[in-house]
Amino acid sequence: MKKFFLISSLFTTIIAHTQELYQIPSNTQSHVSSFENMNGVKGQGGKTNKTAKGNAFELIKAGETKTLLNVKRAGIIQRMWCTVSDRSPQMLRSLRLQMFWDDASKPAVDVPLGDFFCAGLGKTAAFQNALFSNPEGRSFNFYIPMPFKKAAKILLVNESKKDISLFYDIDFAQLQQPPANALYFHAYWHREITAPLEKDFELLPLVKGKGRYLGVNVGVNTDSAYTNTWYGEGEVKMFIDGDSKYPTINGTGTEDYIGTGWGEGTFTHMYQGCTIADEKNRQFAFYRFHIPDQIFFYTDFKATIQRIGGGDYAVVKELQKKGVLLKPVTVSTDTGFVRLLDLPHAPSLEDENFPKGWVNFYRIDDYSATAYFYLDKPSGELPALAPVEERTK
Repeated sequence: MKKFFLISSLFTTIIAHTQELYQIPSNTQSHVSSFENMNGVKGQGGKTNKTAKGNAFELIKAGETKTLLNVKRAGIIQRMWCTVSDRSPQMLRSLRLQMFWDDASKPAVDVPLGDFFCAGLGKTAAFQNALFSNPEGRSFNFYIPMPFKKAAKILLVNESKKDISLFYDIDFAQLQQPPANALYFHAYWHREITAPLEKDFELLPLVKGKGRYLGVNVGVNTDSAYTNTWYGEGEVKMFIDGDSKYPTINGTGTEDYIGTGWGEGTFTHMYQGCTIADEKNRQFAFYRFHIPDQIFFYTDFKATIQRIGGGDYAVVKELQKKGVLLKPVTVSTDTGFVRLLDLPHAPSLEDENFPKGWVNFYRIDDYSATAYFYLDKPSGELPALAPVEERTK
């Protein structure tokens, strides 16, 4: 009987999605904004060069801001594709993507182009997941629904010192009325090259309002001082609706958060993946999207990740002896987990009674993250995007 209900439920879901393909909604018009038809004006596409591919791309000069979309009506953005002539990490961190909803003066999205499209650390890799894709490492796509009630504007700012070529299109639908109870899409990027020991990195700083946490992509440059020790023991924490000292959601480790274990290699799945696992250059980039496992909040939300790594006792002891900044927190031994910070007097690594095994320890690495979320207002109160010098350092 249980099997019957599972199959019945799956069949109902398939039928529902199939029906959407052949049903047409009322008062909805399809548009695509590109250089061939800015804002997707009805009947005005491809007018240059006697319609023979006259304006497939344009130059964005150094310091220039290019408008990609500017419409004054209700609608929903469904997809965006773009590519640029220079896809180096330096350029992808220097190009600044901004999105404004409903004539707000402050953007809801203000992030480096590459990082927004899930290219952690500004490095491209061929991948596909539920929200983004980079088919061959040469272009960028997103499929995130972005509703707006009366206006939408998307800008790309070239904050590099080099002119580039941009190709793009933005697919959107014009609506008679915005979707009921629609939230606004937001994205926030920031980076902390260094920080005090024991300070968690904020994947998404505190946001106030009602919304949904959609997920994050993270880039890590691990500090060479820690040699080849593992960086990813830090737990992800989510503080929801008034949580203060302790979060409601608490993970178990960095690679655990993206659904893998015992280390972190490259893989790209629909909702979780790791696009960069470069142990030689000590660089990692990974993502996690909370689509089937929805994360809602009604008053406020914050997400963090601990800067905690691990290594064998002898290796960690030698690092500390050399003056590397670290603080042991737990030890995994053959007989269990020793919580050093819960002990009345935690032994030092030099103490002969220090438990032998895998030592987890606070450390300091260079973290950056792009967090994606929906909010019940068109703009928020998060800090402005960091200067290009900090983004590309």
